[in-house]
Amino acid sequence: MKFLTSLLRAFEPADEVYAHCDGPCGVYDPAQARVTAEAVVSMTKKLLALEMPAAGNTQAMLAYLNTAARYIQIKEQQAEETKHHLLVLWTDYFKPEHLEKYPDLHTIFWKAAKACSSAKQEVSLAHAQEMLDAVKKIHEMFWATKGRDVKWEPANP
Repeated sequence: MKFLTSLLRAFEPADEVYAHCDGPCGVYDPAQARVTAEAVVSMTKKLLALEMPAAGNTQAMLAYLNTAARYIQIKEQQAEETKHHLLVLWTDYFKPEHLEKYPDLHTIFWKAAKACSSAKQEVSLAHAQEMLDAVKKIHEMFWATKGRDVKWEPANP
């Protein structure tokens, strides 16, 4: 049997998977979404503050483009991570009984996910802030469902 399993894996290897978490771990916290959303706001501000160098200065232009590309990559990655963390909360933590207290729960999460997409698609401080504001609202809902008053503590006020 062991030989058969090894042979099968050689011809049909399993895909590598990542998750948090489809198991019954019960460990949820919107803090992950807050940290990544704050990174999006920070990178957006940095992008908007970048000044294009004078024409003809190739080295300065390359440095500018490199910095912009790095900021954009981080902004997009962090917006995608924010969306992931929110979707995990939405689909794995929140239950039908939470809809009684928050009948607009699905709309709130849907709009939050859309805000993550908008923050990725554009260099817009308004969209980045909209995403962070949505995360804050979800933070408040989440902790209220646990009967706890956990203060919103941004890392970068």
